[in-house]
Amino acid sequence: MRKVVSSPFISLDGVVQSPNEWQFAFDEEMGAVLGRALETADTILMGRVTFTEWAGYWPTVTSGEDTGFAKWINDSPKYVVSSTLDSVEDWSNSTLVNGDLTAAIEKLRVGEGKDITVAGSPTLVRSLLELDLLDELVLLIHLVVAGEGRKKLFEDDTALKKLELVSAKPTSSGVIIATYRPAR
Repeated sequence: MRKVVSSPFISLDGVVQSPNEWQFAFDEEMGAVLGRALETADTILMGRVTFTEWAGYWPTVTSGEDTGFAKWINDSPKYVVSSTLDSVEDWSNSTLVNGDLTAAIEKLRVGEGKDITVAGSPTLVRSLLELDLLDELVLLIHLVVAGEGRKKLFEDDTALKKLELVSAKPTSSGVIIATYRPAR
């Protein structure tokens, strides 16, 4: 069965929004973790906000250092979870998921292929975790307090959810890569 995995950059105060504004370090170890994530996944889940932001950018990337990721994400099947979008046809290989999230994820899990990665989408990550649909949460914890006004991975009213630590290791720049699985 395929795993559903999320690997967000996160600040010490739980912020995941706009890491380009507060992520000051990117080292080889982080690159290796993200590279493995791309090698072991061939399907992408994302929410409306991430889809809307990325659909206007990634299809236009045809040269430069981001070309490899652009090709991977543009060629991969993308499942966009949204109750407000009418269509996701403006980005190739995209499918709208606007019904039963559990049924949609279970169908993807039992299908052929590699793992399923969640791109950005903290609201979706929370829903997946709450519904026991997230198999692994790999946090790349940056040594920075990002501050108010930015979206956090977990809101203050999030229900209690036990996780098990699978591994944790610091990188050469001090970022901690911590892998968790829901305690089931």
